[in-house]
Amino acid sequence: MTEVNKIILSATVRAKIDKWLQRYPAEYKRSGVMEALRYVQEERGWLTEAWMDAVADYLGMPKIAVYEIATFYTLYHRQPVGRHIVSVCSNISCMLRGSEEVLAHLKKRLGVQVNGTTQDGKVTLKEVECLGACVGAPMFQVDKDYHEHLTPEKIDAILASLE
Repeated sequence: MTEVNKIILSATVRAKIDKWLQRYPAEYKRSGVMEALRYVQEERGWLTEAWMDAVADYLGMPKIAVYEIATFYTLYHRQPVGRHIVSVCSNISCMLRGSEEVLAHLKKRLGVQVNGTTQDGKVTLKEVECLGACVGAPMFQVDKDYHEHLTPEKIDAILASLE
C-alpha cells in the first residue's frame, strides 16, 4: 500500500486507543490490540485488511500479529454484518441443553445459514464456541446482551424486540 492510499485511524479511534494504552507500559503497546480492533470495528462496522493494517501501524506491531487476533476471536467481523449479531453458543453445556435446536429455530425464523445476514440487513447469525454462561444453557448473545434458558417462544420474543 502506498503512503498516499494508507488508511488513517480517525481521531476518535486514536483517542480511545491512547486512553486504553495508558494501562500498559509504553513498550507494551501491542497489549492494546484487541481493544484497538474493537474500536475500529465499532466505528466501521467490520474489519477490512486495510483497517487491520492501520491498527498494526498505529501500535507498531507486525500486521500478521493483528490478523492472528482478528481471525482467532469470533467477536471480530471480517465481512459486512447486520445491525444485530446473534451469536449462538455451541459448546458442550449449551449443546447438551439444546443449542442445536436453538440454531435450527433461528435459521428457519431468520431464513439464513450460519454467518448469513437477513435480506433486510438487520441480523447476522453466528455460531460460537463458548460464551461462558453454561449455567444458563442454552443461550445466545444478541449484540452485547446475553439471553439464557432459551425456548422457541423466548427466541421469537427476543427477535421481535429487534424490530
